[in-house]
Amino acid sequence: MKTLNSSLILALIAGFCWLPGGALAAGGGGGDTVSEAPQDPAIASAQEAIAAKDWRRAAAVMHEALASHPGNADYHNLYAYALRKGPNPDMKEVFRHYEEALRIDPGHRNAHEYIGEAYLQVGNLPKAEEHLAALDKLCWLPCEQYSELKEALEDYQAKHR
Repeated sequence: MKTLNSSLILALIAGFCWLPGGALAAGGGGGDTVSEAPQDPAIASAQEAIAAKDWRRAAAVMHEALASHPGNADYHNLYAYALRKGPNPDMKEVFRHYEEALRIDPGHRNAHEYIGEAYLQVGNLPKAEEHLAALDKLCWLPCEQYSELKEALEDYQAKHR
């Protein structure tokens, strides 16, 4: 019986990893996990461009996808990510799309991580900390997005002491 209970607990914990905005959502916070569900072609194309550090192509793919699916939080998140990583990012546009992703899906962990990193990019530590706190509430156990934003915050603080 104890083994059955342990198995059930592990299954429940594993299930939390598959929630929307989790490790399998578009633009995961570093490593991607293989999903059995068919991947969205626009996201797959953008992630391929991101892997090649072709930020302009990734942004173009997501911009086109947003034209027909403006209510897709993953599209807004990846579009903002590609813009932010590209040359001479328009941070106003970056924040607009991260904020839209979070308006559509307030629990989108990747958007919280990435907007937190964007705030660090513009030197706004308090706003980055707000998104770390949001991730702390969203992640039942420490999640990849929380860990990566926390590391980015620590790096930022070490460089700006």
